[in-house]
Order: sequence, then C-alpha cells, then structure tokens
Amino acid sequence: MQSVQEVETHVPVREGDYGDKVATVEPGGVEFISLKERHGKPIHLFWTWLSPNLEFATVFVGVLGIAVFGLSFWETAVAIVVGTALGSLTHAILSSWGPRYGVPMMVKSRGAFGFLGNILPAGLNAFTGSIGWFIVNSVSGAFALQALALLIHWNVPFWLSFLVIVVAQVAIATLGHNFIHFFERWALPLLGIVFAAATLLIFSHANLGVASNPGSVGHVGAFLLLFTAVFGYAAGWNPYAADYTRYLPPDTDRRMVGFWAGAGVFVSCVVLELAGAALATVSGTKWGPNDIPTVQLQKGMPDFLYYLTLLSIAVGAVAANAINIYSGTLSLVAVGIREMGMTLKQRRAALAIGAGVLGYIIGVAGQANVGPGSKYESFLLLISYWIAAWLAVVLVDHWLRRGDYGDESLFFNTRYNRWQGVVAMALGVIVSVGLFGNVFGVYVGPIPNNNPGIGDITFIVGFVLTAVLYYAFSMVTRTQTTTAAAGSRAA
Repeated sequence: MQSVQEVETHVPVREGDYGDKVATVEPGGVEFISLKERHGKPIHLFWTWLSPNLEFATVFVGVLGIAVFGLSFWETAVAIVVGTALGSLTHAILSSWGPRYGVPMMVKSRGAFGFLGNILPAGLNAFTGSIGWFIVNSVSGAFALQALALLIHWNVPFWLSFLVIVVAQVAIATLGHNFIHFFERWALPLLGIVFAAATLLIFSHANLGVASNPGSVGHVGAFLLLFTAVFGYAAGWNPYAADYTRYLPPDTDRRMVGFWAGAGVFVSCVVLELAGAALATVSGTKWGPNDIPTVQLQKGMPDFLYYLTLLSIAVGAVAANAINIYSGTLSLVAVGIREMGMTLKQRRAALAIGAGVLGYIIGVAGQANVGPGSKYESFLLLISYWIAAWLAVVLVDHWLRRGDYGDESLFFNTRYNRWQGVVAMALGVIVSVGLFGNVFGVYVGPIPNNNPGIGDITFIVGFVLTAVLYYAFSMVTRTQTTTAAAGSRAA
C-alpha cells in the first residue's frame, strides 16, 4: 500500500502553497491534494452544506407539494423527509471519498467512466451547476434585493440587482475552496437565525389541515412527482461532494465526514422545505405563473422579519451559487479543457468568471421565466434523471473495485478509457426518460401519459437499469475493473 507521499510522485499535484489561507485565490484546479496541504475537520462540512440550502429555492420545493402537485401537508412532509434522506445518504457516501482520493468528485468519476467517457457526466454537471442552478438561485436573490430597495423608495432594475448577486458569488467562487468554507460558516448565523424565526412564524399562520387536490395524477402519482423533485434537489449536490472534502487529511474518520456532510444537507432541506409546504397553506398566498414567490413570505410574518428574510434570501443565493460556480468550473476542467498559456489557477478563475458572464446574460434575458415558480419542478425532475444514472455507475464501480483505484494515477491517465460507464448511463437515461418521463410542460412519456397515476419513477428506473447494465458490462470485461495489487491504496 502506497503512502500519500509516494502517490504524489506520479500524479499531477496541486501547484502553489495554500494551506488554510482564506484571502487568496486557490492555486491549481483538479489536481491531487498533497499531504502538506491537507487541513480541516469533518464538522466543518455541516455548515458548508447547511448554509447553501438556507435560501428561497429550498423553500419553494416544499411549496410545490401543495401548490403544484396538490398534496396535503402531511403527504408533502413524508415525501420531503424520505426524498431528502435518500439524497443526503448518497451525498454522505460520496463526501466520504474525498479524504481518501484527494481529488474532486468529477475526477474521481473518471475511475468508472474513463477519461473520455467522463465528459458526459462532467459536462452535464458543469451545465447544471454553472448555468441551471446559477440562474435559479440568482433570480430569487435578485428579486429579494429589488424588494429591499423599495424600502428606501428605490426602484432597482432587475439587471442591476441581478448583477450585484452575480458579482458577489463569482468573486467568492473565484477565490476558491477555503474562502467558500469560510463564507458558508460566517453566513450561517444570519441565515440560521432568520430562517428559524421565519419558519416558526410561517407555521403559526399555516393551515396544516388543508385538503389535498392532486387532480388526474392521483395521490400516488403526485407523491412520486414530489418525491422525485425532492430527491433531485438534495442529490443535486452529489456531484460536488468530494470537492469540499478532498483537502481533509487522509486519516480523517470518513464516517464522520459522511455524517456531517449528509446532516448539513438533510437538516437544512427538510426544515426549509417543510416551511415552504406550510407557507403554501397560509391564507392569502398566491402561486400563479404571474405571482412572485418571494413576495408570498410577507403573508406569513411581520414586516421586519419579512425584510430580514429577503436579505437572507439574497445572502443564501450567494452561498448556494458560490458552490455551484466553483464545482461547475471544476467539472469543466475535469472535462479536459486545456487553455494554452494559462496556469491551472488562471484557468479555473477564468472559467468561473466566464460562467458568471454567461449565466448573467441568460438570466437577464429570461428573468422570472427561469426562476422558481415557472418550470422549477421540471428542472428538479430533469436533474434527478441524469444524477441517478451517474450515481448508479460510480456506486457500482466503487463496490466492484472495493474502493481500490490503485495509486490515483488512473484518474489522470488520458489513455484510460472505458465504454461501460458512458454506455450504461446513456442507455439508462434514454430508456427511462422515454418510458417514464413525467415532466409536465416539457415531455410526458407514453406510459405516464396514458397512466398519469404512475407519477414519475424515472430516476428509480434509471438508477436500477443503469446499475444492472454497468454490472453486466463490467462482468463481461472484468479485467478492466480489476486494479493491480501493486500500488494499491485500498483501505
């Protein structure tokens, strides 16, 4: 078994001296983190994953259960707890891999997909984080700033409020790993206190006995639709998991790493999504296509808390998108982009700024049409489809190898290619979406179209099908999934 120091002699090691410095741009990109640069404690992951979910996008997931899918509050609560628990569990597992392998999540993914095959999940993750989540969160933050500006009778145009949010989150993401951990920690007192108070006030005005009205999809179908959306929200963080644990010392208790990372996602998502479900039952709230979702908060709390909540929504949007942009750019680098004449640090920073510019242009062009309340539920469902298939490949591959990827050089070998992962994932997504897709307003597959009561089981079918296919492919070509004993770091 090779030590970390021995591994460093034959893999790309992150450049520069970084340590635990905060006010500096993180050197390097997706390289292996050397032993001298390892730092941090597992409990740090609790606030790293708690703060990003203390935002309005999380609240609106709970609103979907009542206002969009027509469930009762208690049916919604069950879907929220179960769906979040599943997404948090997979997040815990993936987070625990960071200290061991010392590379970002989408570089670890190369072990299952190979260098070229990994372009599929890394590309999807880069788009989802740097564009999709970036816009969803930024729009709600921009609306919150606009509402706050009205307090001083300043009618701020959307493009300006959106720009303020974008600049803040791009700056944090550009500074990198340590500053993100620092920001999430110090944002937590404001976000935690305000959202806790807001949650209590919302429940005091809620009508938890509101009648359900799931329409033609029925209770089971509506429940499965919400369950899938809830899982998609929590699991949306999964492809980022190891990005924020790879700096931890290799001898860190990986069970505690997984526990604190998963707990951060679970606690924040469950509490705020339940608050969202309760908010949807408050008298006077409106959830039509032309209603601004953030404004509905005012119906469930006094004005002073409402304005503090708007401020927290803006800060929460930055907390979430700092992670989305940072991990999205790591995924772009993991795709294999190589800019001539740029250091790895410059490359990552340039990609973060480029993602911010592109997201800003698309966000200004779409405004509310890309924010929560339009096709947000469709976005969450679509995320669950590809992440479920990707999870199936990486989890089965890790199990088949018993976590043994040799000396880590495999993650950086451009000649190491596997067809099994990308083919299994592609088939899993194509077949499952074609048969079971139920994204209302985007695409409804033939089975749920004729049987709406089936709801949406796309991610379940996609995960199972992809896992079976990948296992079968790997058994046929098992020599490619067997790592030589020499240099093994299995533990």
